[in-house]
Amino acid sequence: MDIDTQTGLALRGLSKKGVILGKNGCGKSHLLKQIEQDAHIRETFGKVRYISPERGGILEYDPGVDQTISQNPTWMGDQRRRNQSSSFRQVSATLFRRLELLELREIEREHTQEGYVPRTFDSRIQQLNTLLDRVKLERDDARAFLILDKETGEAASPGDISSGEAELISLGIEILAFVKESVADKQNILLIDEPDVHLHPDLQDRLARFMIDALRDQPIILVLATHSTALLAALAEDADTRVAFMRRGDSALDFRPVSDVDRAILPIFGAHPLSNVFNQAPILLVEGEDDERIWQQAVRSSSGRLRLYPCVAGSVERLAAFETEVNNIVSAVYDNATAFSLRDRDTSPELIDDMGKVVRARLSCRASENLMLSDSVLASAGIDWAVMKERLNQWVEVNAEHPYFAEVQAFVTADFPRKTHNLKNIRNVLVGLMSNKPWEVLVGQAIALLVRVGSDDGPDSLRNYLGPKVVERILKLRAT
Repeated sequence: MDIDTQTGLALRGLSKKGVILGKNGCGKSHLLKQIEQDAHIRETFGKVRYISPERGGILEYDPGVDQTISQNPTWMGDQRRRNQSSSFRQVSATLFRRLELLELREIEREHTQEGYVPRTFDSRIQQLNTLLDRVKLERDDARAFLILDKETGEAASPGDISSGEAELISLGIEILAFVKESVADKQNILLIDEPDVHLHPDLQDRLARFMIDALRDQPIILVLATHSTALLAALAEDADTRVAFMRRGDSALDFRPVSDVDRAILPIFGAHPLSNVFNQAPILLVEGEDDERIWQQAVRSSSGRLRLYPCVAGSVERLAAFETEVNNIVSAVYDNATAFSLRDRDTSPELIDDMGKVVRARLSCRASENLMLSDSVLASAGIDWAVMKERLNQWVEVNAEHPYFAEVQAFVTADFPRKTHNLKNIRNVLVGLMSNKPWEVLVGQAIALLVRVGSDDGPDSLRNYLGPKVVERILKLRAT
């Protein structure tokens, strides 16, 4: 589905749920407000509601707000399009009353029909309570609902509950009320602006699951604007969710399905961009699990000096897709952030261009296995290159029946080109001659030592095998 506004803003390729990911100031709120204003004059749409990000007020029923809404149908929308909606939560409490009325009328219509399954409005209360841990809601004749402490059973003042609890209750009511008010034979649009405000990432996940459940099989399109990758990751569990990345100045957004690449990388971006987690430990895209283990070990052994979050793409072919999506997310959410991507060199040129916010590098040696034959890693295993060559010569003399004898012999007879030779199939033979530790651990520990100490030089040093771009950009060490 596409939505166009009279001012030229457009959403393309929407499905049942569309998530707009973008940082503050890129125009997300303006876009949603414009859609809400334009949609009201179109006969093809049913109910349209904009839920603003500045959800002020106290979560209690106010008869004056109820009366104002009844007398002026446009008042609620007008209030919410402002930068501050000081009575938002009072409106939510009023919508609770409407939700109750509509639900009871529905029960009244249905209870005489064949096959009717008895139910009460309490089922909606229970649905709202799935959002809450410390408190719960109960119906109340005078105040629409009571907020009770789950442990003590005592009433809690709406002004005393946490902002997160108030946020969840308010949003839950808004969503359920919109479902009840939606028009069955038309397309209804629910526009939610930054529902992650005041919500811990775990609560964002809970809200996402609540929305998925509440909107299932409903004639409603959800368009949600956020800068929370945690919320997008939770909503991505629903196959109907599509995502668009918004940058300042965009007038048209193209939505597309959430891919398996998104699902792999979204959890790495931290709880929330404002927490600066991603800047402190940027993602490092790597080809395979061996590379991941190397860099995990390097981070663990660096005593806090190296902070990276390795993420496996699975192959060099998939690495390009990961780089593209990481660049999309970083550009849409963060102001000043960098991501990293590291490839084996294989037979390619060492130099590779960056992709936007993603710093791309290749090893100077052929592959990560070659790193273990650098002087630095050999030294960490308690040997040097002369000893290693002697052990290889001895191994060839007595292991003619070994499955990889021919490949080891080829390496020896080629005069041990340890930086450029393809060692993938014989890496376990090599590490067996060096140490009883896994080779990934040896390499990771040596990288950590390089980060801590900094000194390492020579044609067969670890610094040289890693290459200057890896050393200077990823390890943040000065050039020698």
